Amino acid sequence: MIGSVLMNQTVTVADEDGSLRLDRWFKRHYPALAHGRLEKLLRTGHIRVDGKRAKAGDRIMPGQAIRVPFLNETEPTAPVTPRRISNADAAILEAAILHRDDQVIVLNKPPGLAVQGGTRSERHLDGLLDALRFGYAERPRLVHRLDKDTSGVLIIARTAAAAAFLTRAFRDKTIRKIYWALTVGRPKPTQGRISLALAKQGGPGGERVRADPDQGKNAVTYYRVIDSAGEHASWLALLPITGRTHQLRAHCAAIGTPILGDPKYGEAAAQLAGVPNARQLHLHARELAIPHPQGGILRVVAPLPPHMRQSWEFFGFSGDANEPFALLDIE
Repeated sequence: MIGSVLMNQTVTVADEDGSLRLDRWFKRHYPALAHGRLEKLLRTGHIRVDGKRAKAGDRIMPGQAIRVPFLNETEPTAPVTPRRISNADAAILEAAILHRDDQVIVLNKPPGLAVQGGTRSERHLDGLLDALRFGYAERPRLVHRLDKDTSGVLIIARTAAAAAFLTRAFRDKTIRKIYWALTVGRPKPTQGRISLALAKQGGPGGERVRADPDQGKNAVTYYRVIDSAGEHASWLALLPITGRTHQLRAHCAAIGTPILGDPKYGEAAAQLAGVPNARQLHLHARELAIPHPQGGILRVVAPLPPHMRQSWEFFGFSGDANEPFALLDIE
């Protein structure tokens, strides 16, 4: 239990906190601790996990011991009171459920809902997960994320054991994710492989990435045009092999066909006059296939959100394409 903090107190990770990133664990239990100071404490070794140095992005597991250094009286350390969830938010989440069993819940995440909190995201999915307990003592856990404005398949673990299994599946790349996007223009060639290293960069516009073959991390995406409206717009299926921040958005822009409604990477080129909802991001996590904690493969497909469905109707796209990568030779 987390109470007042003394010098080098050791706190054991509870079951409900399993698979959290270390920085998210501190944000949950020590909300007044600034992220910059947390990073400094980690960098200098004042915070340790099981006696070892740790990084903010490390995943923690139930039973691990976190050494918490002395925090002064201006940094309250009482546990965060669970947020009250409105009936409206609970109804939105329940309506978004695509699959539910004893181990996992799969949502069709609405666009505009942040997955985790940030400086501009007071309302976020992580803060609403208590609405998805359905009688379980354990709180559901995130095991991956989508951008705030990206819709589609998002899997949530219902137990610590399921979270550990699914986190490992994402880390070991034993999953298959297919996204649908509406791009401005038509890629040439109409199917192929994008290999472009990406590096994170800061700035007043918030988190973003840039192409950087020297300092960036390897990022690979396969794509295929399913349909197009001449040279004006294209319906793309995208298969990311890596999972870098904003990878699909940056890759589509890099080949000259930014995703519709993405000013961060496409700027003015990401707009199409006369298209409904053209200022909303047209990127959707269409399908996820992942090993299930109880065996077999769980495959879930998410319907398009309303704004993308309207755009599909506007361009006359059928919306029923199946297995768009069947003809691609993916190593």
